[in-house]
Parts: sequence; structure tokens; C-alpha cells
Amino acid sequence: MYFAKLEFFNPFSRSIKDRAVFNMLMKAIEREDIDGVRRIFEATSGNVGISLASLSNVLGIGFRAYLPKPTPMATQILLKVLGVEVVMTDFETIDPNMVEYVVKEARKARAANLNQFENEDNFEAHYRFTAREIDEQLKSIGKRPDIIIAGIGTSGHIGGIAKYFKKRYTTKVIGVVPAKGEKIPGIKRLETKPKWFFKVEIDEVIEIIQREAIEGSIQIAREDGLLIGLSSGAVVKAFEKIHDKYLGTTVLIFPDDGFKYVEVFEKYLSEVR
Repeated sequence: MYFAKLEFFNPFSRSIKDRAVFNMLMKAIEREDIDGVRRIFEATSGNVGISLASLSNVLGIGFRAYLPKPTPMATQILLKVLGVEVVMTDFETIDPNMVEYVVKEARKARAANLNQFENEDNFEAHYRFTAREIDEQLKSIGKRPDIIIAGIGTSGHIGGIAKYFKKRYTTKVIGVVPAKGEKIPGIKRLETKPKWFFKVEIDEVIEIIQREAIEGSIQIAREDGLLIGLSSGAVVKAFEKIHDKYLGTTVLIFPDDGFKYVEVFEKYLSEVR
């Protein structure tokens, strides 16, 4: 039996990133880290940027988003609709070099930088809230998770979830990354050194190519009527690869919906006609 955690019900970015961004901002306010700050700078490839833009607007703080080259046009447009100052960089992915570049830019401009890739409040949001929700939802129907499958991006959500469930159950946690040379929005290879991945116990990592991720998204759309994003599609395909190996109640983490990836779907559909 398997279940999907539908994180596109979060209101700002329609993604799991609302949890991390909200927690990072609230903790920064509590610590007075952003008192008197007029702008926030952040490296992002999509959902964190949209969530941070929305919440920055609520707080009356300006936001500059630094994007890697492959960022979908839909994401760029949505950020501009939200009034974001968008900076397109020459980085192919958000690696430690791009993160450090944005840290330095923020320092020079005396702007705040939440740094989702290093900020413990990112991890904490998923350990304290996302994981606990999954646990309570399953308990309500008399279940506990034997397997959880999640993508690896910053590693905040897979890290927090892994720490929570490994302390309580014998849950197997499976990570999903793009295959070498492939790009899947929202997830990254381990060479980018996602901080929390290396601090928790992950049982296995599955590599997925972009085409598989797209087909996973389309498969769920046509079988279950849910328009899920590409990292969710990658999780679906990872589940197919391991479901005979790990038996029991399985939870798939679907981080966002498919609406930001229309260009990618359009290209795929034109190629398979």
C-alpha cells in the first residue's frame, strides 16, 4: 500500500518549500536577524523563490532572487509578477560556488541572506512539522511508514523526515537524485554536497533521468488526475524501481504541482507525437 504526501496544498509557492521559508523567516524575526533590513537575497531555482517573494511582500521587505541558467521561464515570470528583482546567473545549478556568490553579494549590499542550503531552520521545519504530520496522518488510519521516498534538493525535507522516523520506527528512507548529466528541477546530485543528507541515515539513493521524471508526472496525471511536478514524477519512477525490494506501507513525497513545468511537458509531448 502506498500514499502520497501532496505538498502543493501549501498556499504561497504551492510547494513543500513554504514550510522551510516560513520557518526560516519567523526564526530570523525572533532572533532580530532581519531587523532594519530592506532586502533579502537568495539563490533559488524556483519554489523557495516564489515562497520567499510572497512572504517578503507580506512583511514589506524587498527580495532579489539569483537564478541558475536552466530556471523555467514560468518560474521567472511568476517571480516578476510578485515584484521580485530577478538576477539570471551563469551557474548551471545551485552548487556551493553559487551559494557563496550570493552570500557575498548580500554582504556587499547589506542585505539579508537566509541561505536555505545551510540554514538549520530549513531542516527543523521538516523534522518538527512535515514528518510529524506524516506520522499523525498514518496513525489516524492505523498505519506506520515502512518506506518513505523523497527527492534530494537542499536535503532539508528528506533529512528532517529521515531523522524523525529513524528515531521512532524501522522506516527505510530512499532518496532520489538526477542521473549524471541530467537536470530535474527541485532535486540535485550528491556532488552539490546537500548539507543534511550526510548527517542522517538514508538507506538508498535512486538515480532518475529527466525523461523518466516527466513520464512519472504524466502517468500520475492520467491515472490519478493529479498534476504533479517533475521531482514528484522522479519519486514515482524511483518507487517503481524499488517497490519489489522494499515491502510495506510506502509514502511518496510530492513536493509541488506541475503548473510551473508546462514548457518541459510541451517539449516532451511534441517529441513523442
